[in-house]
Amino acid sequence: MDPLDVIGNLHNVRPVYQPIVSAIRHDVRGHEVLGRYYDGEEWCSLKFFFLHPDVPEEFKVEVDQHLLNIALQEVLDQGVEGLVFINRSAKELMVNDGEDLLELLLEFQERGLELNRIVIEVREHDFDEDFKALNHLLLYYKTFGIQIAVDHVGAKSSNIDRIRQLEPHILKVDTMHIRNNDSQGFQDIMYSLSMLANRIGAAMLFETIEDDYQLYFAWKHGGRYYQGYYLAEPRFELSSKESLRISVEEKVNHYIKREKALVDQRLHFVLSWERKLGEIVTKWEGAKKVDGFLERLTTEFDESSFRMFICDADGIQISSNFRKYKDSWEPEHNKKGSNWAFRPYFLENVMQMKTWKKGILSDVYSDIETKELIRTFSFPLTDQYFLFIDINYSYIYENEFLLM
Repeated sequence: MDPLDVIGNLHNVRPVYQPIVSAIRHDVRGHEVLGRYYDGEEWCSLKFFFLHPDVPEEFKVEVDQHLLNIALQEVLDQGVEGLVFINRSAKELMVNDGEDLLELLLEFQERGLELNRIVIEVREHDFDEDFKALNHLLLYYKTFGIQIAVDHVGAKSSNIDRIRQLEPHILKVDTMHIRNNDSQGFQDIMYSLSMLANRIGAAMLFETIEDDYQLYFAWKHGGRYYQGYYLAEPRFELSSKESLRISVEEKVNHYIKREKALVDQRLHFVLSWERKLGEIVTKWEGAKKVDGFLERLTTEFDESSFRMFICDADGIQISSNFRKYKDSWEPEHNKKGSNWAFRPYFLENVMQMKTWKKGILSDVYSDIETKELIRTFSFPLTDQYFLFIDINYSYIYENEFLLM
């Protein structure tokens, strides 16, 4: 199809709407405006037109303005509430310094449209353009109450600082990365994005949700909004909760029950290890016999652990490492005297154990030496000495409640 057919036949160009679903109310919180072109036989996506490198930006702006004009009029005519998401590339926004878009929005403001319902989506890779000019324009839009979303966020970690400068209202995460990338690598990206969202006060929107697992992933990772074919395809009609393919409320209730069951299993695991160690700690004979104490302890945790050691309240390791190699445990005497207080949360965890007299189970993390995913169970032997038991990955994998 010739892209020029589109610009010459705007009467064959129509907007379609893909709903944005709220994680709070499980209803339709807004719509993303997309475009379709009728070629005489079927309605085709306009993606080919907007991504075509030879189509002038002025043509793309004209088509986008046409789509938005129809969409906003339909939103007002039908009394549909919620957010309206519109896509604009950096190059499009820079045409006429973004005035075309703003003038159209201000016209609709006079007709009763609140501009804080408008969300302008820019793609993260657009930051490779003139970011200073783009940032200035988007900040200007924000003074009118217009919201900003960054699409495909996380695609380039080098843009984290620019996202922080812009302080968008919404970060859009493509859940297809769950399938296409290393799962643990994507987990690390998600951790960074969650921290960033919390710092700048941005909501997270997970898009391209196409199955139950991706929806669960979005829910578990703090998504405030969901979008994708699993929920609803783009339609010519504006959607309602009743038109969604699935009941998000029922799905979320299922996730809640599952998560509560896993949390309950983890708590029982922690309590059982606390009881076990509470009995063993009676055999503690002080720091001078620390290696002998640990050597006896290895038989108690032979199946679940691969390494254990003891530190004092300042983080200094007073024992050897006892490390499991295949079927036997061996002491690593050279680890004595190591100071682990530099590790995040180490001292805080020590103080919590000292205060509450209870063990602590860490989150899942990658071990520096083995590169495997592990967890550490920490336990107070006394007010001054603390035991650390590293749980091996095979045991974690066999017990699903330890993976989550």
